[in-house]
Amino acid sequence: QVQVEESGGGLVETGGSLRVSCAASGGTFTPGTVAWFRQAPGQAREFVVGIRRGTGTTYSTDSVKGRFTISRDNAKKTHYLQMNTLNPEDTAVYYCAISSKYLIVSAMYSPDAYDYWGQGIQVTVGS
Repeated sequence: QVQVEESGGGLVETGGSLRVSCAASGGTFTPGTVAWFRQAPGQAREFVVGIRRGTGTTYSTDSVKGRFTISRDNAKKTHYLQMNTLNPEDTAVYYCAISSKYLIVSAMYSPDAYDYWGQGIQVTVGS
């Protein structure tokens, strides 16, 4: 049974930075695709950034391009979301999602494509 745990969220001022972590345990496979989603109150869960096994090419939604970066430490089975130049619109619960498959790009954006999810972590950006 794979377990996914996020850490590092919290409150930050507008323009500030925050890094959240996603640690996976309990599985023997190498994740095919790892992504971060977020969900603000009253809104649908949306894709933020993702990375696929191998080349490490990353993909991000337009609203965070140039500000958010996903990276990984394979030895630690941990992925990171570095968030810079945060603004109040980034306030949401952030979720780490893992798929055992190497997803095609269009599938990466769908929550249904992922097998394992963390419990979510709150990120609040004060104005």
